[in-house]
This record gives sequence, C-alpha cells and structure tokens, in this order.
Amino acid sequence: MDDILNNTYITLDGYVELQKYRYIYFLIMFTAYLIIICCNSTIVCLIVINKNLHEPMYIFIAALLINSVLFSTATYPKLFIDVLSEKQIISYSACLFQWFIYYSLGGSEFLLLAAMSYDRYVSICKPLQYPTIMRKRNIGIILVLNWLLPVSEFAPSIVLNANIKLCNFIFSGIICNSTVVQLHCVGSRALNIYGLVCFVNILLLPVLFILYTYTKILIISYRSCRAVRRKAAQTCLPHLVVFINFTCLSAYDILLVRLDTDLLKTVRLLITMQIILYHPIFNPIIYGLKMREISKHLKRLFHSDKNVSTQLYRH
Repeated sequence: MDDILNNTYITLDGYVELQKYRYIYFLIMFTAYLIIICCNSTIVCLIVINKNLHEPMYIFIAALLINSVLFSTATYPKLFIDVLSEKQIISYSACLFQWFIYYSLGGSEFLLLAAMSYDRYVSICKPLQYPTIMRKRNIGIILVLNWLLPVSEFAPSIVLNANIKLCNFIFSGIICNSTVVQLHCVGSRALNIYGLVCFVNILLLPVLFILYTYTKILIISYRSCRAVRRKAAQTCLPHLVVFINFTCLSAYDILLVRLDTDLLKTVRLLITMQIILYHPIFNPIIYGLKMREISKHLKRLFHSDKNVSTQLYRH
C-alpha cells in the first residue's frame, strides 16, 4: 500500500515543526484568508457600486484585487487541509494544477500592474489623448488579455510535465511551483527553454515596461507644475509600492527557491508565507488608504454603519 501511495502522491516537506505549531499555522492562515476576502471584496464592491469610480484606474485596481481573491481561494483551502492532516500529500496531477494556477495568476498580477502603469503614463504624460486611448473597449481587451496570456503561456508547460516520470516524491515546499522539475528522473532542456520564454514574456517584459513608464512619469512630473507633481505622487506612489513589493517576492521564487540546501528551509517557508499572506493583504490596504477617492468612500461606508449601529442601540 505504501508503494502505491509513493507512486501516486508527493509529500510536501516545506513546513517547519508542523506537529508543534499545527494550530498556530492554521490560525494565522485562516485569519489571513478572512481578512483577504473581506478587505479585497469590500473595495471591489465600492468600485462597482459607485459610478464616479468607474474610471480606468479604479477598474484596474478592482481587477488586481479580484486577482488576489482568486489566488488566495485557489491556495488556502489546500493549506488548511495540509496543516490539519497527519500527512501533507498531494497527487502529482493536483500539484501540476496548483503550479498552473500559481503562475497564471501571478503572471496576471504583473500584467495588471503593467496596465495600471500605462494608464498613469497616458493620464500624466498624454492627458489630451487619454479619453481616446483608455476607452471602455480597450480596457476590456486589456483585462481579457491580462488573464488569457498567462493561461496560454503556462498550459503547454503543464501538459509536457504531466508525461514525465518522477524519481523523487518529496517536495521541499508547501505550494507546488517550478521546482517540481527537481522531482523528475531526467531533466528536460526543452522545458527549461520554454520556462525561460515564459519568464521573459510574463515577468521580465512587464517589469521593464513598468520601469520605463514610471521613469517617463517622473521626468514629466519633475519638469511640470506642482499640481502635476502632486497628481503623480498621489496616484503613482501606491502602484509603485505594490510593484516593488511583488517583484521582490517573485524574485525569491525565481532565485532562492532553486538553491538546494536544507539551511534555507525556514527561509523558504517564511518567504512563501509572505507571498500568500503579505501581498494579498497589502494590496487593499494600499489602495484603500492611499487612493483618495476610495478612502473617502470607505470612510462614508464605515461612518454610515456606525450611525446605524448607534440608532439601533438607542432603540
């Protein structure tokens, strides 16, 4: 029975002292998941309900927050099961699917950040052309491509990996990612080259584009009046903070996770936890508190709820 289990399932060996801290892991993850769903959904609902927020910038913010909800919903349920189970296992097919979702939504995150940087670039550097360029139809096309391109990029890689024989069944992580290839009996040069192409298309090119647009914005803002500089600071700073944060965390997945050493097990776990905890929670805080219009609607929402509670208490 054990032989059949070993041939069918992969053991996830990324947790540190899980037997000792099992319920602490669960409490942190469950609390974080509730915060992610509540905070992201609240801001998305505000943007949908309030017509004055139906502008390209806020539409892209809503799409980014929806992407965070999808990522968390695809990740957390399996983590809940793992930390409460005696054995942390996953079938190879489910592992590949998790890998596919992980990178598809991660790639969409970079493309959405690139779309947001382009929106700010056109708004500040080409204000007269903004209504023509950022039409609803164009925004719809951009959003569809942001989710379809990563899916089409990573799908062939998953199909190719599904037919490769495994010789190792212990995965040193808690979420299946590209290091699953270390479990293969024989490495594939074609897969490595294809992975590099995906990395360039989905991560490197958007990062370079974002850096280019923000550089142009900074140059234009520096040469313009105080009002333009204030507008650039108010709308671009939150985007830039989120971009830097997400890029640094993604660099871990590309670089550190490939270092084959037991000394990095705790480091790997901590940074993986940051990816699934920090960024989905960080996004709504940044866009809820730093974006003036969204912050204003949030204050109205909580103020009205407070007034209703006070009236009910008096009655």
